[in-house]
Parts: sequence; C-alpha cells; structure tokens
Amino acid sequence: MFYVQKHSFEAVEELEAKFQELLQREINSVSELEEWLKQQGRLFDEVEEALSGHYVEFQCRNNDEAAKKRFEHDQQVIQPLLKKYESLFDRRFYESPYREQLPRDYQELIKSKKNAIELFREENIALEVKEDKLQTEYFEVTGSLTVWWEGEEKTLHQMINYLEDPDRQVREKAWQQIQGAYLSVKEKLQAIMDQLVQLRHQKARNAGMANFRDYMFKKYERFAYTPEDCHRLAEAVRKYVVPLKEEIERRHQAELGVERYRPWDTAAVPPGQQPLRPFTKASELIAGTKRILNGVDPLLGALLERMEQGGTLDLENRKAKSPGGFCLDLPVSKLSFIFMNASGKQDDVTTMIHEMGHCFHNELKRHLPLREYKDVPMEAAELASMSLEYLSMDKWSEFYRNPAELRRAQREHLEGAIKFLPWGVVVDQFQHWMYEHPHHSAAERNARFTELARSFVATYQDWSGLEEQLANLWLRQLHFFEVPFYYIEYVIANLGALQMYRQYKQDPKQAVNRYKQALALGRSRPLPEVYAAAGIRFDFSEEMIRDLMQFVQAELEQLAVDGGQ
Repeated sequence: MFYVQKHSFEAVEELEAKFQELLQREINSVSELEEWLKQQGRLFDEVEEALSGHYVEFQCRNNDEAAKKRFEHDQQVIQPLLKKYESLFDRRFYESPYREQLPRDYQELIKSKKNAIELFREENIALEVKEDKLQTEYFEVTGSLTVWWEGEEKTLHQMINYLEDPDRQVREKAWQQIQGAYLSVKEKLQAIMDQLVQLRHQKARNAGMANFRDYMFKKYERFAYTPEDCHRLAEAVRKYVVPLKEEIERRHQAELGVERYRPWDTAAVPPGQQPLRPFTKASELIAGTKRILNGVDPLLGALLERMEQGGTLDLENRKAKSPGGFCLDLPVSKLSFIFMNASGKQDDVTTMIHEMGHCFHNELKRHLPLREYKDVPMEAAELASMSLEYLSMDKWSEFYRNPAELRRAQREHLEGAIKFLPWGVVVDQFQHWMYEHPHHSAAERNARFTELARSFVATYQDWSGLEEQLANLWLRQLHFFEVPFYYIEYVIANLGALQMYRQYKQDPKQAVNRYKQALALGRSRPLPEVYAAAGIRFDFSEEMIRDLMQFVQAELEQLAVDGGQ
C-alpha cells in the first residue's frame, strides 16, 4: 500500500498563512505573474496529494473510523478553505494589469479563470460541505452491502461473477440477491438523493443559474457542446446504436437457447463455454498488463513498473472497500494511484488498462508548467483511458494463449461498447430531467428512469415482473451521488476511442504517436484541438455515430469469421 500522507491539517492556521503569504505577494511584471502562478500550483499540489491520500484511505477501508475522520475533516474544513483561496487567487490573477501581456499559451487559462470567477459564490461552500457528507453516507451504505452465498459472506462485486454462470438458476439467484441488497437500502439512498437534488438546485440558484444542469455545464467548462447537443446525441444513439445492441442480444439469446431473454441472461456464458478468467491474483493482473503495455509503448510498461514499486495499486475486491475504480494523480510523488475491485474477470483487465490510460495521461502532461493545464476536461481524460483499451486489444494474448478465447474477449469488448452507449445516455438524460425538475418526488424520479430505461436499455430484455428492480436500477450508479453530470463524457470519449481504434487498424504506429501527442497537450488547447491532435474529430453527430456503428458491426463480423462461428 502506498504510504499515505498522515498530515491531518489540524493546524489550519499554518496552511492559511501559506495561502495568505502567496496571495499578498507583490507582482510587478509579467515574469513575476508567471512565477506566482507556478508557485501557487506547487502549493496546491502539496495539499492535493495529502488530501488524495486521505481519500484513498477511506475508499480502501470505509469501516476505519480514523480514516473516516481524516476524510471528513478534509471535506468539512480543508476543502472549504481551498475553495475560498482558489477564488481569491483567481480574482487576483484576473485583476492583474499584467494578465493581458501574457503569451498566447495562457488564453485557455484566462478563459477558465474568468468562468470560475463568474460561477463562484461563497455561500455555496457551506452547501458543498453538506453535499460531501451526503456523498460519504452513500459510500458507507453501499460499501457495507454484502450477501450470503452458500454459507459465505460475499461483496456485491464478487457476486457479479455468478452472472456469467452457464447454469441459469445460479445466475438468476445471484442477480436477485444483488438487486435485493440494493432494494434493502433504497429508502436510505432515495432520501440521500432527495437532499442532494435540493442542495444542488440551491447552489445553482445562488450562482444565478436556472438549474443545476446549467450550473454544471458551466463548472465543467463545456464550451464545445450544449445540453441540446446531448439530447441530439441521445436520439442518434437510440436510432443507430440501440438496433445494433438488440441484434447482439438476439444472437446471444439464441446461443443461450432461452425462450425469454431476462436481465440475468445478459452476461451469461453459452452452454459448452466457461466464463473468461484471465487471472486469479492481482500479481498476475499486473504482470500481464505490464507485458501488454510494453507492446503498445515501452513508456507505459515502465510507468506501471514504477507504480508497482511505489505501492500505488490497490486492485483486489474485499469487504468495506468502496465499489468502482478510479485513478488519482499524485503530483508531488509524480505517480498515479489505481483503485479497483478485481475478482478475476476480463472486465478487470480492461479496467486496469483503462485506468493506466489515465496514468499515462498524467505522466505525459507533467511537463506542462501550469497546474491548471494538467487538470484536463473529462472528455479528454476519458479519451485517454478508453482509447488505450482499443490500442491494446490486439495484445490481449498475454492473458489468452487460446486464440478462440482471445477473439471472444475482443468480441465481448466491442459488444460491451455497444451495450454501454445506450446506458450512458440514460444516465445523462436522467440527470437532465432530475435537475430541470428539482421538486420531483422519489416516485416520479423512478418513473422517469423507467421510461428512459425502456427506451434505450430494456428494449429487448424481458423485465416483466421486475418493475421495482428496473425502477431502482439507477441507485447502483455512484456518479449520480458523487460526481453529478460526469457520464456523458464516457459516451463522447467512447465514440472518440472507436475512431482511434479505426485509425489504429489502418496504421498502428501513427495512431499511438498521435495518441501520445494529444495526451501531452493537457488542457492547454480547446477540446476539439486535442481530438484533432489525436487524428480524430470531436464529433458525435448522427452521421459519425452511424458510420462508427457500421465499422464496429464489420469488426464483429470479422471476429466471427476468424472464429469459425
């Protein structure tokens, strides 16, 4: 385990004194303004790494009271202080007479600072402290969920493996137990969301915005697209992706030989096959991933080696560990931390590679002089991670010596991308509705989610008799609670990553070089320029989605031919 900084920041006045000293420093030239920005970045980096350490501690052991207290102290005391001084630094920078003399490279920074100043309201800091407490409560509730399976207590993540079981009774029982665990806490989670919606709506109103959706678009600096573009994207997915998803499900149903295609069938292995189990221990996952990454670019393999030696990996699932996976940058240590819940599945391999994409992004933008240019928009961050999945796919033989298993893993990954896109727009569109209608009830919320799910996800699957489970399915998606409106980026980036894959199939070396060039830009260029540097378009129009689905369909057909199916 990575050595987590134990600085509790209890001497808050010492930290504030550092901020005050820098805030009051005289700036008498353009060069002094540039140096002041860099010193500000170094100070925030030191604090950020310590806070990240406390966050990791809590996510890895959310039943540890000491870790929880450190994390809550950060949320309730340190984060408000940071937000206050970030705003003061932003205003000092923007009001500097030397700002207009800065080189062109600073244009993106100036635009970002102006946006932050317009959005900041001091009264929202207290609301965000309450918001953070509710998010912690969500993780405590969901992180403690377990079920009893054949006399043994298992986490919900461990139960997912049984959904692949060829025995239909086994996977139905597992599915019902997973859903039952969430339904057992649905009132608690719904109550948390009720409070979050109201807090977030108040934040938006305080900032002069009509609703929290508009507030978050401004906060995330979504200058390259609008809410209306998101609605058009959803419609294009419904038109061109959902039919392909249904075709995949129809073929899978035939392979299973079942009369009704139920939710517990969607991940099932057909008769005569066994679930893909590429590794049994985390050490095997690390070693295999290292070999794959070396094949993509030696810098990637070397980075994972450094992270392993630095102890910045927590990969295995266990009780009292939060669900999901993430990558955190450690700017002082110049490493990244990967958190995930591996249990031996192919999904764990792709998750590991995905998170290494974020780590590689962190590595390639360390040369940028400004902290702000290393804080990339999520559409670029997820392009980095998702693209690496596709750029590495032809090297998964490190886990699958059997060519048939390799093709199956590749096919399932492409099919997974198609299955994901409709879910991704449901998550996004559901949030648009929630925050445009902030005074809705839990029942209305579930009804709207059901409507969206039946339009995009449950179009071919048979959910009859499972209406309550479908209506509450969204409770499992932590993004609603922890990072609202962080999801459409996965859809946009997935479409970008599929473009990268298409480019890679034509010229692997060029695609990898362009990938690295794009990642090295960080936030120093507008999003469309970052995508252009990668050799692709920031484009999620109907035409682009239609063409990409034709490409994916052809790839799936080729894998079927190669596999003799």
